[in-house]
Amino acid sequence: MREHPVRRGARTAIPLLLAVLTAFLVPGCRVMETSEPPDVPPAATASHTKPAKPSGRRPGVVNIETEQTLNGTRAAGTGIVLSPAGLVLTNNHVIQGATEIKGTDTDNRRTYTAQVVGYDRTGDIAVLSLSGASRLKAAVFTAAASVAVGDTVTAVGNAGGKGGTPAVVTGKVTALEQTVTARDDSNGTSERLTGLIETSAPIKPGDSGGPLLDSTGKVIGINTAASAGFAVKGAEPDKDHRGYAIPSDRALEIARQIQRGEASSTVHIGRTAMLGVKVRSNGRSPGALVAEIVPGTPAAAAGIPVGAAIVTFGQDAVDSPSTLTALMLARHPGDSVRIEWTTRQGARLATALRLAEGPPQ
Repeated sequence: MREHPVRRGARTAIPLLLAVLTAFLVPGCRVMETSEPPDVPPAATASHTKPAKPSGRRPGVVNIETEQTLNGTRAAGTGIVLSPAGLVLTNNHVIQGATEIKGTDTDNRRTYTAQVVGYDRTGDIAVLSLSGASRLKAAVFTAAASVAVGDTVTAVGNAGGKGGTPAVVTGKVTALEQTVTARDDSNGTSERLTGLIETSAPIKPGDSGGPLLDSTGKVIGINTAASAGFAVKGAEPDKDHRGYAIPSDRALEIARQIQRGEASSTVHIGRTAMLGVKVRSNGRSPGALVAEIVPGTPAAAAGIPVGAAIVTFGQDAVDSPSTLTALMLARHPGDSVRIEWTTRQGARLATALRLAEGPPQ
């Protein structure tokens, strides 16, 4: 089993922030659902005749800009138009932590305020709605099952977060069924994505969420990560580049679930609840250790101190930060919950509070 250092193809932060990833081979891919809501395009039947030339840019690309007021940063990424009414597909990590999201349709050049319809943290997929949008040109999808190693592909996106006309880069499919484990150095979280399409197309920060096109201009994948660099001394730039894309079938499957409003253990629908704590592992003891309290949040009002270990949330035990995150994602703003924590001195305290609205996770 080989390992590759890779990084997000990702949103680009201002200043630029890159996440470090590792990748290795494993099999596995989910199957596309057969039921199709009207606003999400079906995957077209793939043709067995594939032109050899790159496709070039096609309609349906959105430049995404986000603001993250909790940490004072801005970021940028890419989205794909799913419906004329402004439903947009992108990566979850493009909008993660965003307190304000704007999307500019690159065909009509109009900028819209975007609302989060839902997201899947483990699948790295999110669906947005552009407020007031109509008659947008939707992208055309095709089944990724037809993709083969050696196929010519084109990646389109908001490279570098520059906005304007999307960047277009080409390459070949170099491998299928790839797995990457992505680590976000800003918060220590990681995610594992499987079944990815690997290409030599040199995607860059800001391209995440953008389309990977086949040679007919149809979307076969959603760009999500890029290699950290494999070029040897004297090699041509990007010669050994590897990019990774989520297959279109999987992305549309999740988008359909989100549009139907079907929450699950991985899919969150609607607005995101916020407690107001930043937590980390509590070492050998159970619970989520509070590393920071966000001012003006329910946790601050309740007097939960830094150094406390949250051990219950509602009726559920909290044994780790990831458990607390999962329990939070099952809630919504305005929900009342009872929280218990232990202090550094060993005392066990509890309070009931009402969750506020926070950024998507």
